Amino acid sequence: MKRNVLRTVATALLGILLLNVCVTAQENVSGELYDLAKIKKGVRNRRISSYDRTGGNGDALNGIKAGETRTIAEIKGAGVINHIWITIAPGPDRLCRNDIILRMYWDNNDYPSVESPIGPFFGQGWNEQYNYASFPLSAGPGNGTGLSCYFTMPFAEGARIEIENQADHTIDAFYYYVDYVEMAKLPKDMGRFHAWYNHELTEALPDGENEWGTLGPQQANTDGARNYVFADIQGKGHFVGINYYVHNPSPMWYGEGDDMWFIDGEEKASLIGTGTEDFFNTSWCPKETFSHPYFGYPRVNNDVGWLGRTHVYRFFINDPVYFDTALKATIEHGHNDCLTLDLASVAYWYQDKASALPKAPTKEERRLKPMIGPSEIHKWRHEWRKNKGNNPQAWGNE
Repeated sequence: MKRNVLRTVATALLGILLLNVCVTAQENVSGELYDLAKIKKGVRNRRISSYDRTGGNGDALNGIKAGETRTIAEIKGAGVINHIWITIAPGPDRLCRNDIILRMYWDNNDYPSVESPIGPFFGQGWNEQYNYASFPLSAGPGNGTGLSCYFTMPFAEGARIEIENQADHTIDAFYYYVDYVEMAKLPKDMGRFHAWYNHELTEALPDGENEWGTLGPQQANTDGARNYVFADIQGKGHFVGINYYVHNPSPMWYGEGDDMWFIDGEEKASLIGTGTEDFFNTSWCPKETFSHPYFGYPRVNNDVGWLGRTHVYRFFINDPVYFDTALKATIEHGHNDCLTLDLASVAYWYQDKASALPKAPTKEERRLKPMIGPSEIHKWRHEWRKNKGNNPQAWGNE
């Protein structure tokens, strides 16, 4: 009798344990489409857009003059921005999208946690237009004219989005949507979205641009001190993506540079890559456009060698880079930082609280470099010929 009772109790306890395991397993299942099926409580859709308040069809902000700042969204309370769409007129032939600055402020802070030229933020380098499609960001169709963002942007005590026109031309029309959900209280552990634009004209080494050992033996880079910095973060969070823009004034391959990550104040990088194209999940010095949701080459140079402009991107959707106190993310400009390159980047990450960004590059520091073409290359050849004693039959490889 006692044995039967014990057996019954044990069976019941085992059943309860298995039920708890099943419930826990169900609660731990996640995924984008799985989560889409979950019924949400306590949320309400809201939208701020440039629609015509009179009921007419003049659905844009008009006449944003050079030097003027406009707030395009101001939200009270708690919520999550889940979609932004923008298009602008006139086009890049008259209005430089590299000089329209996008800023976002979270939780009533007086400093932005997002600050970037609007073109590079949405994946449009320099002042160019081209189609671009990634998991969280896109530009196009219509040759890159429709700019969309699907990054999740939580806030607990309000949000504000503004644009500043630093261009030399009036923004004739600025169309936009800002879609978000409002809620009584933000769920726990929701980070704050950050994005930072950097821009640098890098310096060659004293012995020249000695890539691939063309000028002599190459030296090692053991500390990354001269690397290009694309993220310099204080606080706790995780890094989720980068748009990286390279303007190369030489036909030499620009991408021997390795990525080096210094986590939580490390003196020596703990994450080190094997080359720029490898960091962006590609290989063997590509010169073809390619788009994957997480990485790609939406714009490549079509000049001699790797002369010209290239845009690459990578989003760390399944493999964020985590940090507890700080993150310094860098990449070499050529092996051992030997190349002069015009580099720009927009880094995207989340932190446990809204934080201030490093200093933003000025308009002068952002100024675009002119394209190098056949006439410049011919002048190089002329100077080379003079250095070879004006040999009238100099071929070019003497």
